[in-house]
Amino acid sequence: MKEYEIIQPPFTTLQFKEMSKEDLIKYYTWYLDIMPERLNILVNVVKASKGYENWKPDYSPESLEKLGQWFYENVENRKRTDEEKVEIYNRAPDWFRSVQIQDTELTNKTFSLAIDIGMYLANVFLKNNNSLKWEHFTNGKKIDIDYGQPVLIGFGSDTFNPTHITITLAYGIARKNKTGNRLKELYETWIKFIK
Repeated sequence: MKEYEIIQPPFTTLQFKEMSKEDLIKYYTWYLDIMPERLNILVNVVKASKGYENWKPDYSPESLEKLGQWFYENVENRKRTDEEKVEIYNRAPDWFRSVQIQDTELTNKTFSLAIDIGMYLANVFLKNNNSLKWEHFTNGKKIDIDYGQPVLIGFGSDTFNPTHITITLAYGIARKNKTGNRLKELYETWIKFIK
């Protein structure tokens, strides 16, 4: 893979429910402002990869097929440290503490690729469906899983969190229960909810 520049959010931790409203707004502005640069980085690294030189990043749903396969080939894991396991256990709700914590975690590069691919996927939605738009919810901290994060709205009562969706996909790929086809399948699934 061509040298890939890992994304650097403006905050060291993205614990959205613990961030101030001011920091959430800064993050949202940063996310939208950095998106063109990140999409450029993604396009360049994919097209520099053997077998993907002819990928057409035209924001068509079909472009997700090759991008999904490329993502599948580039998801990486690393071993979790004991300190990370303790931190996960301490942050977890009581009901979760009986679940065994996985020994592996996605690499920082994989998290970064997931964010970039989420941005690309969001733009596929936006360029092919003019009823969708970016939104940022900073109310409902206790109940909203997307609190403080950039999401697309226009899917009926659902919101589409591209970062959450593609990080979840990366975990599925790492566990070998998702394939590269899943990226386009996500588009095809979510398109049905557009109102």
